[in-house]
Amino acid sequence: MSAIVQAAQLPDSTLYKRKRSPVSRARSPPAHRRRRSTSPTAIRVEDADPVRRQERERQLAVRLAEEEAAGTKKPEFDAKAEFAKLITSKSGGVYMPPARLRALQAAASKDKSSADYQRLSWDALRKSLTGIVNRVNIGNIKDVIPELFSENLIRGRGLFARSVMKAQASSLPFTPVFACMVAIINTKLPQVGELVLTRLISQFRRSFKRNDKVVCHATSTFIGHLVNQGVAHEIIALQMLVLLLERPTDDSVEIAVGFMREVGAFLAENSPKANNGVYERFRAVLHEGAIDKRVQYMIEVLFQVRKDKYKDNPVLPEGLDLVQEDDQITHQISLDDELQVQEGLNIYKFDANYLENEAKYKAIKDEILGGSDESGSDSDSEDGSDDDDDDEAPAEEKEGIADMTETTLTNLRRVIYLTIMNSLNYEEAVHKLMKINIQEGQEIELCNMVIECCSQERSYSNFYGLIGERFSKLNRVWCENFEEAFATYYETIHRYETNRLRNIARFFGHLLASDALSWAVFSVVKMNEDDTTSSSRIFIKILMQEMMEEMGLKKLAERFKDPTMAENYQQVFPLDNPKNTRFSINYFTSIGLGIVTEEMREHLKNAPRLIMEQRRAALEEESSSSDSDSDDSSSDSSDSDSDSGSSRSSRPPPRRRHSSTPPRYANRRSRSPRRSATPPRRNRSRSIDDIRRRKASPSRLRTPPPRRSGAGGSRRDESPPRKERRRSPPRDRSRDGGRRSPSPLPRSRNVRDRTSVSRSPSPPPRRRRYSDESPPPPRRDRRDRSLTPDRYRRDRR
Repeated sequence: MSAIVQAAQLPDSTLYKRKRSPVSRARSPPAHRRRRSTSPTAIRVEDADPVRRQERERQLAVRLAEEEAAGTKKPEFDAKAEFAKLITSKSGGVYMPPARLRALQAAASKDKSSADYQRLSWDALRKSLTGIVNRVNIGNIKDVIPELFSENLIRGRGLFARSVMKAQASSLPFTPVFACMVAIINTKLPQVGELVLTRLISQFRRSFKRNDKVVCHATSTFIGHLVNQGVAHEIIALQMLVLLLERPTDDSVEIAVGFMREVGAFLAENSPKANNGVYERFRAVLHEGAIDKRVQYMIEVLFQVRKDKYKDNPVLPEGLDLVQEDDQITHQISLDDELQVQEGLNIYKFDANYLENEAKYKAIKDEILGGSDESGSDSDSEDGSDDDDDDEAPAEEKEGIADMTETTLTNLRRVIYLTIMNSLNYEEAVHKLMKINIQEGQEIELCNMVIECCSQERSYSNFYGLIGERFSKLNRVWCENFEEAFATYYETIHRYETNRLRNIARFFGHLLASDALSWAVFSVVKMNEDDTTSSSRIFIKILMQEMMEEMGLKKLAERFKDPTMAENYQQVFPLDNPKNTRFSINYFTSIGLGIVTEEMREHLKNAPRLIMEQRRAALEEESSSSDSDSDDSSSDSSDSDSDSGSSRSSRPPPRRRHSSTPPRYANRRSRSPRRSATPPRRNRSRSIDDIRRRKASPSRLRTPPPRRSGAGGSRRDESPPRKERRRSPPRDRSRDGGRRSPSPLPRSRNVRDRTSVSRSPSPPPRRRRYSDESPPPPRRDRRDRSLTPDRYRRDRR
């Protein structure tokens, strides 16, 4: 202290002499880079007047000395004050390191009911909602929704609505995703969906009045997708279209065209009359020609989109149909209603009942999400035995309750029907049907509902056939259930009218043609007159025609000829009974499938021979069994036969000059094999003793029957040697019935023989007597026995 005072009392000359030159000052570092020192020599004041500068430096040194002597300390760091200063400043204040920020939050969160903590949680809620909304897409929407419900959407519904609208306006292609997200939240928290819709309508009205085309287009697109999702009623869409087309301008018509592309499919399905009226208005605007050519072209493109049935603008894009129609809550807000936008929900406000409201929302969140995982795990670890006992008790009570009203089954059928009807294509339908919780053993209900929906159509739609094909190829369980359904419907097909029968037959025809079903199902089809009805025959006809159209006749015939599956086609192409075989041949030929009957026709052609072989085999078996029993009797009969044979051999046999059967008796012998086979007498000079001897021995009247060639046909015996034929007089074979002898004789020799025979002095032969079993030959053949003069002269010519 004394040193500082002495330095202040030094003369001016000494201070002036110690002053550095300007050159040295220039070489010294800048003033802001010098290190400050508390030494007396470091205290300097810049002043042009040296006296005044000296006085100022002295006063400064005295003040510093007094402060150092007093020993004043800096105030301590106040965390609450700093945090209050931080949150009250705009945009969160200046940057603060994360460690210090966490320390401030920990200090402020000691009292959760305080305004500081509520403000802190409000900021965290705003940032969380904004981040979740900005990262949602089709792929992760199912994971994002639980995160949204974990935040307090009731408190932050204003923040959520603002974030969704802002994100949608900046990325229009993601509008269907944002609309689906709002629709899901609307099912559990309707006030959130209503607030979003209200703000969108208000923004549309404001932008329409201000002629803000960009905002108006974005808002109308969002409203259109909310209409498709069922959050908004279609009346708001119709009111917007009327407003846009009432006074058509280029911008309003362009916005209306874009809006109609989004909601056109929904309006065409739910309000067809209003949809037609809107398109009539578009047509009138196009005919007026008051708008730009570009906008007119847009209207023409819209009509083409309508003609293509909005194939590029479906009601619900794939992957975003996540809300059941019965669960959705539709808000009927008109364009002219007084809207409560509730802008105050975007601003933080102190809540005196903050803790109570948070507890209420936690209960709602647990109900929606099924309880929190952390609390559930803790409770299970602590009171596991108590929970098990509590869970087992209700289960034991519910075991005795059985629902005999089939309410669950009815609800399942209703869900399946609505899912099929609300699907745009078969892939979407299969995707949705696979998500339905179907109990084991109820798979047949889905198959029956698909077939029933198909039968209810006015004409067959390939949509149902593709659904059945996809299910059958997904899992073997579905294939077996469709095979069971085929058997059931074939047995009860007579209960259905013609149109439904046709649709069912074409459905199963598609499944069989695409190999979705095994062709073993044909084992239930019995193609005969007794086991078929008119309905079943029509069913098989349409089924076969559908298979032929998809596979082709050649491939279809090859599949039916597959030997590995022949066992399953035995009843379709029966071979057991000729009657059934003829019925099946006639049936398939009449429906244009005669190519599949070739095997049956061949079998039917060879049926008599097969039957004869079977009978012959049976007779041989019987004869073999009877021969073994009658060995002794056969030996006795052989002895008696030998005796009778020796007595017969002593008699002179009659002379036969022609062993072949005469041609005029060939046909008659083939018709009646029991007739006597003795050839007529050709030697007219035979003695009367020989004739009497032939009469006296009746055992010689019968000769062995002629041979038969082929399957039952009768033919003449082969001709004898030429030597014997020369001995007997030949006969005229002009009346032989078309058959000739294998070796005809010369005409000249025949004439001589005939003349010699006619001039023989022997008496005329007596007429042959026939047994009662064989009738006499026709009279016209009697003229061939003698050679008349007229016939002789005719032969000479």
